[in-house]
Parts: sequence; C-alpha cells; structure tokens
Amino acid sequence: MRLWDWDKFSATILMMLALIGCVAHGNSKNQATIYESSDHIEKNHQLTLLSEQGEAKDQNNLGVMYARGWGVSQDYTEAMRWYRKAAEQGYANAQYNLGTMYDNGQGVPQSYAEAMRWYRKAADQDNAIAQYNLGVMYAIGQSVPQNNAEAVRWYHKAAEQDIAEAKHNLGFMYYKGWGVLQDYATAADWYRKAAEQGDFRAQLCLGIMYAKGQGVPEDYVEAYKWLTLAVNAGNTNANKVRISLDELISPAQKAKAFKLAREWRVKK
Repeated sequence: MRLWDWDKFSATILMMLALIGCVAHGNSKNQATIYESSDHIEKNHQLTLLSEQGEAKDQNNLGVMYARGWGVSQDYTEAMRWYRKAAEQGYANAQYNLGTMYDNGQGVPQSYAEAMRWYRKAADQDNAIAQYNLGVMYAIGQSVPQNNAEAVRWYHKAAEQDIAEAKHNLGFMYYKGWGVLQDYATAADWYRKAAEQGDFRAQLCLGIMYAKGQGVPEDYVEAYKWLTLAVNAGNTNANKVRISLDELISPAQKAKAFKLAREWRVKK
C-alpha cells in the first residue's frame, strides 16, 4: 500500500474513532429484581403465611411474586406493600426493590428522590446493584446535584462486587477524567474487566483503545478481536469501527483476530 493511502485510511479511522469514541456513559440503572429463593415461588400460600409472620426475606419474595405476576395476578400496589414491610425491617434486597418501584413509578407515583433514599439504604448495606444505581444518579444529577466524584466512589464499590456495568462506567470516568484524574491505562483496565464479563460497550471501548494505542500498546489484532466480540453481541457502533479497521489490517491479522474471538467465546 502506498504511503498516501495509508495516511488517508489512518485519518479516516481516527476520525471515526473520535466520533464514536469511548464517550458512552451507561446512564441506565440496573432494574433487576432481587429475591432469595425460587423454591417459594410455587408455594405462594405458604409464602403468604410466612410473610404475615414477619419474615423479611419471605415478605420480599412475596413482593417479587406480585411485581412479576408469578403465581398471582400482577399487582404493583401489593408488591410495594410487601417490599415496604421487608424494607422497614432493614432488609437490603427489599430496600433496593422498593427503590426500583419508585424509580419506575410502579405502584406509587414516580419519585427519584424516594428511589435514591431506598437505594442508599440498600447500598449502605453493600447491595451492589443499589451502589451502581447511586453512581448513575450522581453521574447524571438525578434528584441530587451532579457529582462525578461521588459517582466514581459508588461505581468503585459496585465494581468491587463484580458489577460489569460499574466497571464499564469506571472505565469511562477514567477515560474522560470525570471525578478522577484522566488515566487511559486505568480506563483500559476497567474496560477490560467489564469486557471480560461480556459487556459489549466495554468491548467496543477496549477495541477502540487498542486501535488508537490509548493506555495500551497499539494492536490492530486485539482491537479487531474486541470489536468482533462487541459486534457479535449486537453493538452496531462496533461494526462501524470494525469496517474502518478493515482498511488497516491484513487478511492474516484479521484471521488471527477472528481466531482469538472464537477462543474467547469458547472460554466463556
């Protein structure tokens, strides 16, 4: 390939990477419902009796049944009633679940302030998803003044408990230097941790960082591998970047990248 062609293609991909980049902070909170044991789900009569006796775990599980419509007619108001009983006993999973109901306006008028109040109670008891959700709320300024340093603090807590979304968002914060000193190497490290858990946004960002040599040695094979994994997971932005990389990578390098991606999927 002639030098001027190489420069043109390099400029094209760098422009594409700049436009897409690792600029996607995950603003969506995790709304997974938390319950203890599926054994109770088919024993709703027994569970109701246990819940009425004041067992917080059973009250939370009964709330889940009403929220999901498992064995009973779906009823958010009843779900809220049982979640609240358990939450007021200090049961962290119910406090988190109650937070999600306020967050989504299910069974109650939507209130981000109430959602944060209950998330914080759960987060203070090391509920990892509540910690992640608090991080998002601080990052976007939802019901509290926007505070990147607080977002990073809560993301760290959730990431330490293996929440992939928190690892991705930490990568973003270090990439942008929001709430922390900008550090591409640390950003790449957090993106890698999330990418290894299958987070396709982190796979895209890690691929971009390898393509640009940011925080990691420039490596088109590694870039293409991670972009391929992100594409396979349905990330359309990753496909746009990978198409640009097609002009910079040899057939042998592409074959190696595909092989590495297959091997990664087999390991998972």
